[in-house]
Amino acid sequence: MNTTQGGRLFTMATRTLLFLHRNKVHLALFLLMYTHLLNCQQFVIPFTSPSDCGVEEFFDISSLTCVRCGPNEQRSTTGLSCICKTGYQTITTDKASITCQQCPTDKPAVTKDGFGCIRCPGSLSDVGQCQCSSGYILVERDNNGTLLDEAKCVVCIGNSPAWSVPNSSGDRCERCQASFITTSCECNPPNVLVSSANPLPSVPSQTSFTHYSAYSNLTACQALGNMCVMNMHSFSGLSTDACGLFNTIFRSRAAAGSTQDISYWRANLPWLYYGEEPGLASRVLQTSPVPIGFSFRGTNKNTNIRLVAAVYNVRGEFLRWEKVGGGNLQVRSVCVCVCVCVCVCVCACVCVCACVCVSQLLSAHPEPLFYDLFMDLGGEKNRKLLPLPTLVYNQQYNGRFINQDSMKDWYLSRRIFLVDTLSGRENSLSSLPKVIRVVSSVKIRFLLVPRTREGQVYPPLMIVTYSDVPITDINTQTVSVSWLHGHTHTHTLTALGVMGGVAVLYSLIKTISWKRRIAYPIIDLETMLKFFLFYAGDLANVFFAVTVGTGLYWLIFYKAQQYVSVLLPLPAQEEQFVTYIGCAFALKAVQFLHKLINQVSVDVFLIDWERPRSKASRTVHAAGEPKRDPSPVSIWRTFFVANEWNEIQTIRKISPIFQIMAVLFFLEVLGFSNLALRDPWSTLQRSSQAYTPSYSLTLRYGLAATLWLCIGLLQVIFFTVFYEHFVEDKIRQFVDLCSISNISVLLLTHRCFGYYIHGRSVHGHADTNMEEMNNNLKREAESLCGQRGLLPNTDVQTFQVSLTSRLRSQYDRIRETLKKNAPTRLIDSSSNNSFEHNIRAYYTMNHFLGSIIDHAHPDMDYIVRDKLVFERVLGMEFLEPNDKSIFYNDNAHSFSDVLFYGNEATLLIFDTLFFCVVDLGSQSFVLAAVLTYVQQMIFRLIRNILGRKNLVNKTLVDERFLI
Repeated sequence: MNTTQGGRLFTMATRTLLFLHRNKVHLALFLLMYTHLLNCQQFVIPFTSPSDCGVEEFFDISSLTCVRCGPNEQRSTTGLSCICKTGYQTITTDKASITCQQCPTDKPAVTKDGFGCIRCPGSLSDVGQCQCSSGYILVERDNNGTLLDEAKCVVCIGNSPAWSVPNSSGDRCERCQASFITTSCECNPPNVLVSSANPLPSVPSQTSFTHYSAYSNLTACQALGNMCVMNMHSFSGLSTDACGLFNTIFRSRAAAGSTQDISYWRANLPWLYYGEEPGLASRVLQTSPVPIGFSFRGTNKNTNIRLVAAVYNVRGEFLRWEKVGGGNLQVRSVCVCVCVCVCVCVCACVCVCACVCVSQLLSAHPEPLFYDLFMDLGGEKNRKLLPLPTLVYNQQYNGRFINQDSMKDWYLSRRIFLVDTLSGRENSLSSLPKVIRVVSSVKIRFLLVPRTREGQVYPPLMIVTYSDVPITDINTQTVSVSWLHGHTHTHTLTALGVMGGVAVLYSLIKTISWKRRIAYPIIDLETMLKFFLFYAGDLANVFFAVTVGTGLYWLIFYKAQQYVSVLLPLPAQEEQFVTYIGCAFALKAVQFLHKLINQVSVDVFLIDWERPRSKASRTVHAAGEPKRDPSPVSIWRTFFVANEWNEIQTIRKISPIFQIMAVLFFLEVLGFSNLALRDPWSTLQRSSQAYTPSYSLTLRYGLAATLWLCIGLLQVIFFTVFYEHFVEDKIRQFVDLCSISNISVLLLTHRCFGYYIHGRSVHGHADTNMEEMNNNLKREAESLCGQRGLLPNTDVQTFQVSLTSRLRSQYDRIRETLKKNAPTRLIDSSSNNSFEHNIRAYYTMNHFLGSIIDHAHPDMDYIVRDKLVFERVLGMEFLEPNDKSIFYNDNAHSFSDVLFYGNEATLLIFDTLFFCVVDLGSQSFVLAAVLTYVQQMIFRLIRNILGRKNLVNKTLVDERFLI
């Protein structure tokens, strides 16, 4: 520490003590605050490369900074250390520094090891050392290692019997290799002279420990740290392994101070671990945001997260600074495998190597490389780096995995490697390894600062998982490697839990209502099945609402944000999201089929109020008066009403063809599909030459579902507000038709609940000619007759009916007659006897229901009332029809619930989910639209066929009269 820094620290300490004294701040509170600030400090260091160091500075590989050389020293050719100047010998290498002394004039040359001075037999080299002619070796010491006063140049005999040449270092004679021609030791092309078959030296951990602890050798301690990293940072209570030796040195070097003001980075040591305090991981990862923001737009646009790495070899030597990206930090091979890596940006992207050939892996990675990763914070002059915390998933302590539990137990580290083909070799470095250790998964996780408006993120976390691969066949064996870059965000489980609980309550209410409507209070298996069917539909709505809301949230805020505040989910999270969509579709399909079955099994009966008219006969009685016979009632009115009912069974509030064409127009023609791309841009048209990222499943679903719903809702609004009022309203037209035809309709969806359309004509007769029909309509338009309502002076024609069990039992007895008289194998279907029984049963049912409406049965009477607001909201009746049936006024025409018309919400959601599920599976909006239209037509056909058969069976209308 120099004098200036010491003075600054003294001044800061003095001012702090004066502040404490003047403001009476409790010392313990101050220390607590100061300790918290230290624990939450942002580890930002300046970026320095070896080329940034001056002539008299070297690049310190342990602190990654430039350090000034001492007196009589100069930077080495590598720039990574200081050496004595020319003509100076090394006296001591105490700790991390050296001491240089000038050689005397009678011995001006420096020995090759730099520790002695000597006279030369010839000339001096540029570096102040003795040099010999070609074919000679320089000898500076005798056989026992004593330094000579004057060096010697000794010639190597290249002929028999010596066959020797200078070695690659030029300091000794070595015998020629057997591959050379026996007449000389020359290595002629195309042969290449090599000095060793494998240049990798063995670096025992104990040797590195001794070199560092005794001499503070920088590369030795880096090598020791690398061996700890190759052991996946695992350690135990013992201190005999590499990590144990490193931790021993780390604790013993507490007095040496820290590097870059980071307490976990000791001087002259590599930074391998963060501290051991409980909960340190959460403080490092979730306390201080990265000091730069990310923006998609504006003058401060910043979308790239730049990573750089300090690269070391296995011997602890610093190699280079390396930018991370473009495939340089991934396991590469020349095997025919798919390996795609997308550039690092503020959107989730994945880089996956499907396979890596072991044979090429061994040749491409003969020794491991080690990476200290940093996040590049930028800056023109003062470029800053943020160290990247690393979580090694396989790290152990005393045999227990410590990084696979909650965050409070995590043990963060720093340095990583990708491939280790070295430590698995036995006996010699030239042998094949028995096992190799590769990184099988690398995830870089980003956590957004909550409620950030400046695009802030917390420090990224790299999660590394290693795998040990036993070597069996290097030519065919492959290794799978995956890279993932993304972020974390809050999930939707809370919303699903809350809304799912509400759905349970609502399904219980529906089940209770169903039990009351069937007048069967006992809870049995059918009740449980009904509850689950109701719950399937309600839970489908919950999944649909949550998924659409989530997709729309990302679609709006991700595409519209200026500063980064929302990031797309990771692929694993998208898989969970797609699972929710699949659940919504499956449950909605169950609800749809349930409603379809209910609709095609509704009890329907057409009550004909028309009575025979008497007409004059040609026969004359004895008294001379003409005989008057009753005129038969025409059945054509009943056939006409039945045909109209059959026609409106599948009408909807939207046009399916227009729906599909409009959705495809927006997605494919106007280019709305480009909004589902993973980039943050909201442009609809893309250049064919521009880079096109992949589609996000979340954005694609949010876009498709929102667009389908919006177009569908607009159609519903147009249909109900404009079309029905000014063009055609088929539901009200059917009610009017019933009044004109003098026919009422009773629909029973449950045993004791259903709907009633009062179609009794106010004119008494509807089976008339055109002139009388027009006169009747004119009188009704001029209010010259009564109103159409069930009660006098009312016009309410549609009701929800809650029947007594007595009335329903009588209804079933009459229906039973029809079942008994149904054709069997023993009775011909055209039998007159069977037909007469059916006609008799039909007239009996018609008379019975007509008399009920006319209050002709005091024991089966009814009352008319309005439903309470809560009854309408909950969809159930609070009063039980014990003595009298209850007719509830229903101006909303709720009888459409037994038609497609009254279930438009269910149909629209089902179509939306079907369209989205097909699209997510095929990644084709066109195919999804075509298949959606096909399924609409199929279910419409099924509904028509089954509804037609049900209408024939329940109304006794011959199917041949249904158009």
